[in-house]
Amino acid sequence: MNQTIESIKHRRSVRNYSSEQIKDEELENILETAIYAPTGHNDQPWHFTIIQNQDLIKEINEGAKEAMKQMKVEWISKLGSSKDFNIFHGAPTILIVSGRKDATSPLVDCAAAVQNILLAAESMDIGSCWIGFARFYFINPDNKEKLKIPDENEVHFGVSLGYKIRENPKAPERNQNVYTYFK
Repeated sequence: MNQTIESIKHRRSVRNYSSEQIKDEELENILETAIYAPTGHNDQPWHFTIIQNQDLIKEINEGAKEAMKQMKVEWISKLGSSKDFNIFHGAPTILIVSGRKDATSPLVDCAAAVQNILLAAESMDIGSCWIGFARFYFINPDNKEKLKIPDENEVHFGVSLGYKIRENPKAPERNQNVYTYFK
């Protein structure tokens, strides 16, 4: 089977990582795939903040959880209150993905970049997880400045990266009745 198709079908969100840091060369290859994602009007509006400092990852986790506690959505508030919950699942590397607010479609562009990151990581047998909770840390605008995220950008996503502790589980059954053909 084609390597790309195999990576797409095999990839799963990983929520349990080895503490071993991924290699710089692997990270650089993953990041390079991000900037090859398609963008509306070729805006390429993204900015990637790479964090491997465990104290800073812990701070972002705790800050996000504090903001989550204040959310009116009960399950988000409950997760934020859980002392055992880590939004990054103990990953040794996290990425914060932001996009220029004035771009044609920054949210979708950044989502396409994240998908490239996830697939590239899987192709190298590196675990990954798309982390929506990361943006809660940036409700406080000082945190965006602290991490040198461009002022004209909005934080959209986080991504956790690290070596997998176990093999990916089998894919859940997919709904196949989602196509309509006109030939």
